[in-house]
Amino acid sequence: MRLDSVTSTQDAARDMAIGSIVIANHQTAGRGRLERRWEAPPGTALLASFVLHPNPLLSLAAGVAAAEACGEAVRLKWPNDLLLAGLKLGGVLVEAKQGKAICGIGINLTWAPVGAAKLDLPADELLDRLRERIEVWTAAPPDTVLDRWRRLSATLGRRVRLELSGKTTEGLAEDVGPNGELIVDGVPFFAGSVTHL
Repeated sequence: MRLDSVTSTQDAARDMAIGSIVIANHQTAGRGRLERRWEAPPGTALLASFVLHPNPLLSLAAGVAAAEACGEAVRLKWPNDLLLAGLKLGGVLVEAKQGKAICGIGINLTWAPVGAAKLDLPADELLDRLRERIEVWTAAPPDTVLDRWRRLSATLGRRVRLELSGKTTEGLAEDVGPNGELIVDGVPFFAGSVTHL
């Protein structure tokens, strides 16, 4: 389903069947993780939500799919950011609803906020690549997803600051665990906001 303007592709996809995709030219209330807003002028970003089967590694699998669709230079920042030359290019937001998962992906194409990156690719070309990669990676075995995510990671092997519920932890991002958790100095974190140090 293609929409010109919508509050959020996540909202529009909520009542749709598994296998559905919502694409919008503009979002008036786009959102990211941790109640952050996702803003982009009309027609400047790929804004899509995929209705998928629930999967504990869906956020990581979708990140791998999006990174591969965008090109070889794109890397992943845990848990769900796409980076180009170290700057945020886009992100993934997964929301579970009644036996299905709504996977939203936003990628800056012709405009980016200050301090962010953009990918000068036509939206339809990127969408075609993304659909194909989503199909591949959401069906891939967990170990394959984790291995590929590790290879695309900009987070592993570096010092990070992780904020969660008002508490801050700093340490070395060592690995991702079997459920996609980030392991910092031997401690697993299943959520949080990460800053690369």
